[in-house]
Amino acid sequence: QVQLVETGGGLVQAGGSLRLSCAASGRTISNYAMDWFRQAPGKEREFVAEISWSGGSTNYADSVKGRFTISRDNAKNTVYLQMNSLKPEDTAVYYCAAPPVGARGWSSGGMAYWGKGTLVTVSS
Repeated sequence: QVQLVETGGGLVQAGGSLRLSCAASGRTISNYAMDWFRQAPGKEREFVAEISWSGGSTNYADSVKGRFTISRDNAKNTVYLQMNSLKPEDTAVYYCAAPPVGARGWSSGGMAYWGKGTLVTVSS
């Protein structure tokens, strides 16, 4: 089992930045692709970003491309999401997730492990 804990959420003004962290325990995540999703109030959970096992390949939702950067430190068993130029529409609970070992994807239904989320609020 992989346990995931997100930290780094908070309240920020539009145009500001936040860095989310996702600390994993239970197993090394070096064999797992890792994802970030988010869920705004009244909306479905949506894909944000995904990174390959080595960190050499990334994918982003169009809504965050150019503003958010996903990265990982396998030695620390941690994944990050750097969020710049934040907008009020980025307000959501952000979740870290992992698909089954060896798999990649950006569908919430394909994830095997989830954190409990961290709230990001962007004020206008």
